[in-house]
This record gives sequence, C-alpha cells and structure tokens, in this order.
Amino acid sequence: MTPSTDPATSTPPTPGRSRNMAAIKRRDTKPERTIRSLLHAAGKRYRVDVRLQLECARPRPDIVFTRARVAVFVDGCFWHCCPEHGRQPGVNGGYWGPKLERNVARDRAADEALAAAGWTVVRVWEHEAPQEAAERILAVLDTAGPASRGARTG
Repeated sequence: MTPSTDPATSTPPTPGRSRNMAAIKRRDTKPERTIRSLLHAAGKRYRVDVRLQLECARPRPDIVFTRARVAVFVDGCFWHCCPEHGRQPGVNGGYWGPKLERNVARDRAADEALAAAGWTVVRVWEHEAPQEAAERILAVLDTAGPASRGARTG
C-alpha cells in the first residue's frame, strides 16, 4: 500500500515516532561540533545557536560570527531536503512532505532576511567533509572584512 500524500488524509506521527523525532538534537550535532572544533583550532571565535533579531525575521544560525556578520547553518540532509541525500519518507508522506517543504521555505526566508540585513550566509550539508566545510567558512570570513581576521572574531 502506498502512503497517502493527500494532506486531508495524512495523520500526525504515531507516539513512538514522535518520541524518536523529539530525541533528535536541534543543536550540537556531530557535524556542528566537528566544524566548530576546526574553526576554533584555526583561531576563530564565534557564538553558538544565537537567535538573531532582524527587522523581519528571527533566524537561529548554528554558528555566528557577529563582528564579521557571517551566519553558518549546518543543515541535516533529511530535515532540509538535501538534493543529494534528502529523501521523502515512505510512511505518511502527506504529513512529512509539507513539513519538509516548510523547512526549506523557512531556510530561504532566513537567507533572504539575513542578506537584506547585511549578513553573509553559509550553508553546510551534514554530509560535507568537515575540513572542506571549515575551509569554505574560513574563506568567507577572510573576505568578510578586517573584523573577521583576528582571533577574537565574533
């Protein structure tokens, strides 16, 4: 039997599934910790999981370099619909499909709001090699201005 994709017939997850989903960490995931460790070893200082107060949005990047105005999001492949590894759930697609689409729309809105406020946004997929992701972030910081070059950045 194929799962329903009709929102009218979809149902919220079962209590067991809800428990599993609630146990998934929102912050301090292994990819985040690894990238933060590499950035710290490179002499960069940052803030973690800060809700930014913008005029039209309140995004919460995973890593924030406040002086350089660089916001880093480490996105999970499932939750943010990675084009390489993201997959639609096989069960209850009518519930999960729209939920995941809202996540992607929220990501786009956050990117636009941050850019409009003068921030640079870096998005990293959880499957990216941490060293490569850290190097990409460091390259952005190098071009973000003099405030990002010192050891006390962010």
